[in-house]
Amino acid sequence: MKNNELEWQALRPDYASYQTFFQTASQLPASLLREVQPRLYESLQWLNNADSGQFMLLKADDSTAYFDMLTDTLTQSGIKTDPVVGSYQAETNKIDWQENVQGAFSSSESITCCQWIEPEQLFGSFYCHKDEVTLSPGLLHKVNGGILVLSIKSLLAQPLMWFRLKKMVEEQRFEWLVWNDNQSLPLPIESMPLNLRVILVGDRLGLEELEFMEPELSSTALYGEYEYDMYLEDETALSQWCGFVNSLCQKYSLPSLSADAWEVLLTQAARQHEDQLMLSLDLEWILRQLRYAIRFNHGASLNADALKKAEENRLWRHSYLLERSRDEILQDQVMIQTEGEAVGQINGLSVLDYPGYPDLIGEPTRITCVAHIGDGEFTDVERKAELGGNLHAKGMMIMQAYLNSELRLDQPQPFSTSIVFEQSYGEVDGDSASLAELCAFISTLAQQPIDQQIAVTGAVDQFGQVQPIGGVNQKIEGFFDICQQRGLTGAQGVIIPLANIRHLVLNENVQQAVKEEKFHIWPVTHVAEAITLLTRQPYYEEQCEPEQSDSHLLAVIHDRITLANNQDRPKLPWFLRLFR
Repeated sequence: MKNNELEWQALRPDYASYQTFFQTASQLPASLLREVQPRLYESLQWLNNADSGQFMLLKADDSTAYFDMLTDTLTQSGIKTDPVVGSYQAETNKIDWQENVQGAFSSSESITCCQWIEPEQLFGSFYCHKDEVTLSPGLLHKVNGGILVLSIKSLLAQPLMWFRLKKMVEEQRFEWLVWNDNQSLPLPIESMPLNLRVILVGDRLGLEELEFMEPELSSTALYGEYEYDMYLEDETALSQWCGFVNSLCQKYSLPSLSADAWEVLLTQAARQHEDQLMLSLDLEWILRQLRYAIRFNHGASLNADALKKAEENRLWRHSYLLERSRDEILQDQVMIQTEGEAVGQINGLSVLDYPGYPDLIGEPTRITCVAHIGDGEFTDVERKAELGGNLHAKGMMIMQAYLNSELRLDQPQPFSTSIVFEQSYGEVDGDSASLAELCAFISTLAQQPIDQQIAVTGAVDQFGQVQPIGGVNQKIEGFFDICQQRGLTGAQGVIIPLANIRHLVLNENVQQAVKEEKFHIWPVTHVAEAITLLTRQPYYEEQCEPEQSDSHLLAVIHDRITLANNQDRPKLPWFLRLFR
């Protein structure tokens, strides 16, 4: 077990080679969007192309920070605008549009962003007083000839406004319309030219709803996407990212970062994105981290201690549900063993996502499997009880298919088995427990006990290969917290997929325990490695010593199946034997 164990240095990102760079990172010039978001910048540049159309769909958060970023980028990129100059003149029985006359309906802005807008604000309004008609310009008139940025949510909530806007933009004419049956135009009002490009901003769900409502627009409009992360490939990429953070500090009047703060912010970003090689470009997240840290900062520059204290304070403020979850286990209301051995019982690891709660909570889950002589039926209790989701069911079927293929049986499987998540009272979904379930299944068939000091997470494919999962940091920390509260034995630890090593950004308590060899983390690539760690018995013949070639787990399972199939059947009563 020791050979495959991770060293504590692998449990966090390694920025040792960048320490000299951090000394001057706050002096780097501000990075422009074209440096950290080249694909999005190129998409915005296409707005200058006459053949690109009048609409662009942009996948991004419809928050103030992203709208400000978009405004700044469009302004800096030299987007072409064509302002419309004109005014309305009231005649005796109509209102006419007059070109090239400076007035209230002349364009006054080149780029305008709006997260929410009402029809009167967008299209303008009119009212009558003593037979005099007054027209008030809307946002369309102010930005006529330029670019209007709107939230998709705003338009989806007001479909009539959207359909009228779309028609006007496509026809390049602004028409005065009434909004209810109790209102009418006081006089005929002449339409006016409308030269507008519209950027619609929304998340994936918003874009999906718009596509359902406007499939043709979704297929013809320009598309751009704000990327929330970038790879830490080399010092050049890191330089661009630090310049990006510097630009946010300048724009929002935040203190610059001290040399020791960069590594802390990078580590927090890596944990947020669950990847040691990822740099966060999430505007809202970066601004939130920096603003929280200001409260704990006492110098001109934002230091590492302030960032750490802000994150610790945030976790403490959010810790009520986490503490209640831990207490249920520590008070034996939820039964989780962290010592001893048991056949057919294993500690799986799961993450809980409570509605309205901003963080994931990792905690161990007791998974049990029992077997009895039967017809080979495999019962997934969660699925039978309609508490198992589709992904969970898929993982269970893959697990069962793998073991049936691995055993290569030439006779019926005589054991019926049942597997369940104990004390689980809500829906279970995802395939990240399929490795743990498979190990419990093998333990039951082989009647070999599993070490309860080890928890398991990972998905498996039909060849027994272990696949990566999400929430690995929360899962490890959830099991570690329980073990630490009960007292670390020095033999406790977690089995994870090898592919998840790059996602490890564990807290300092776990790092210290691994460093002191009080807690362990074993990465595996195949179920054979995991079950061998858990039972201390070889899984394949190749793993055995020559004199123990028939003692591996698969051989034990084969022997039990053969024995069960060859047992003598109960003898028939004497009067039935006469007819044999």
